[in-house]
Amino acid sequence: MGDSKFSNFDNMSLQSIDEESELIPLLTPEDEEHMNNEELPETLPILPLRNTVLFPGVVIPITAGRDKSINLIKDANNGSKVIGVVSQKDEETENPGVSDINTLGTVARILRVLQMPDGNTTVIIQGKKRFEIAEVLTEQPYMTATVREAEEIRPDQTSKEFLAIIESIKDLALKIIRDNPNIPSEASFAIKNIQSNSFLINFVSSNLNLDVKDKQDLLEIANLQDRALATLKYMNVELQKLELKNDIQSKVRSDLDQQQREYFLHQQMKTIQEELGGGSYDEEIDEMRIRAKKKKWNKKVKEHFEKELAKIQRMNPQVAEYSIQRNYLDLFLDLPWNEFSKDKFDLKRAEKILDRDHYGLEDVKEDHRIFGGSDTSK
Repeated sequence: MGDSKFSNFDNMSLQSIDEESELIPLLTPEDEEHMNNEELPETLPILPLRNTVLFPGVVIPITAGRDKSINLIKDANNGSKVIGVVSQKDEETENPGVSDINTLGTVARILRVLQMPDGNTTVIIQGKKRFEIAEVLTEQPYMTATVREAEEIRPDQTSKEFLAIIESIKDLALKIIRDNPNIPSEASFAIKNIQSNSFLINFVSSNLNLDVKDKQDLLEIANLQDRALATLKYMNVELQKLELKNDIQSKVRSDLDQQQREYFLHQQMKTIQEELGGGSYDEEIDEMRIRAKKKKWNKKVKEHFEKELAKIQRMNPQVAEYSIQRNYLDLFLDLPWNEFSKDKFDLKRAEKILDRDHYGLEDVKEDHRIFGGSDTSK
């Protein structure tokens, strides 16, 4: 089967298939009218796609991987070049049968078959119109079925509500392209130059970053205005996710840039100070930081110390102010912050010690008694 290599809103672009191919044209209203008037064959070979959904008018490349798919493509390319494309319900199914595929798909025309250097076959197909499988006729050498055209309800092209939805789809598509760095700016050219409203809806639906089931649900909406509104809702969700992602990345990038800036400035300052003779500079700073960790400081004192430490880091060790600042920080670290000793307020014991160690000096000892709160004179 063909594993789709379609573009989504993460890599949407107009691009050449190879160097010799022409740029894939956008669908014009005249092309769309001609496509809608084409007769649907009674029977079609059915090509199940593993991981994508084909919409009318949209061009996608698919890679044929299974023998059934390769045989189908060879026969169709040598014949009418028209096939029926449906999506699988489970992409893990290797040999899908009738119960493994969605019965509503898109008629496609083979535009080009390319033999790739790795030996695989890549096929460029373009969606034409929606169809439903009526009855499966064969499953060997590949699946064939009778088909009928799926009804599509088209709104009045002058409807104000429909036109407002179309304009909103265009605006949101351009915002997504602008905000997503993975989408080339050329994608906005495609959106601005799509003339057909129905093709715009299908083109955007095909390129939305959705899983197969959600895209299949969009394809099965018969009313084109309802499909446009559902597409718009998915686009709003996609844009919100993208804006949130960009906001988070911007904050992370700002924090990282600030850290890098501080690191490089610190390294430059370190080099300059080493050139000026500050060889033991880092060791002194590190030693003070280690001593600071052992201190029982409150938040205010700690912040003040960090501020003063940052100040000395900016100083040239050869200037006089460096020694003053260094002494200030040493004193700051030597003080017994929130550390208390157990004092003994025993005045009689103090008197004995004074008499023992300071014989005489009665006036001094008398002053101690008075200011110590006790008069022992008789």
